[in-house]
Amino acid sequence: MGKSKSNAKPSANASTQSNPFVRWFTRLTLLAIVVAGCGWLDSIKARWYVFNPTFLHELAQSAISASPDSTDGMIQHILTNLTETYPTTVIALNINSQDTSSPTYGQLSHHEPSEWVFNNAGGAMGAMYIIHASITEYLIIFGTPLGTEGHTGLHTADDYFHILKGEQWAFAPGALEMEKYQAGDVHFLPRFTAKQYKMHEGCWAMEYARGWIPLMLPFGLADTITSTLDIPTFYNTARITGREMLRNLLIGKI
Repeated sequence: MGKSKSNAKPSANASTQSNPFVRWFTRLTLLAIVVAGCGWLDSIKARWYVFNPTFLHELAQSAISASPDSTDGMIQHILTNLTETYPTTVIALNINSQDTSSPTYGQLSHHEPSEWVFNNAGGAMGAMYIIHASITEYLIIFGTPLGTEGHTGLHTADDYFHILKGEQWAFAPGALEMEKYQAGDVHFLPRFTAKQYKMHEGCWAMEYARGWIPLMLPFGLADTITSTLDIPTFYNTARITGREMLRNLLIGKI
């Protein structure tokens, strides 16, 4: 019986896969598609914004006027007005405590200690309370009674820092004089710009950002991972942020 010889030739598919030109062309094509998709999403992201910066500035100023000597009163004023202005079918806000085991259940969330977390970012440290978090917007109360200083970060979102109490200083490279922001002022930081900033003792602010919020999270969490190793803070920040983003996605708020 004669032996059969195998003369099978490499398939065209195998030849194509081994061709480096084809592989790189495929990768570059996929990269171009991803870049084009991101560019398109960036061009339409404004359709998902709900908050109006002018309204928020007026709200911050009215909160200061209503409770000039009480940070707690300012926060209550802000939360109450947000509830009256924005229906729950349009946007989900972290306004009322949902923890049935807490003595603050049903009250305004900023009275619930578990809704406050430390925030270490860019060398600065303070505490924040998340009023709203979605894919394209966030609104928080941030500050410290002790004072802090650091780097703003370089972000994919425009940032509006409404000073409620105290004073903030800032400067950008090349500036020989500092910028001063006092109660009632708003410090606007366009996306892809960065500054050094300092918040003096007892400075509190309402911070609003609009843009791609998930891309800001690495900056907000990096110091916790690489420096403070405060795992409970990392967990609670991720828990609250993820919870609020999910609540908004469930009602169609991106």
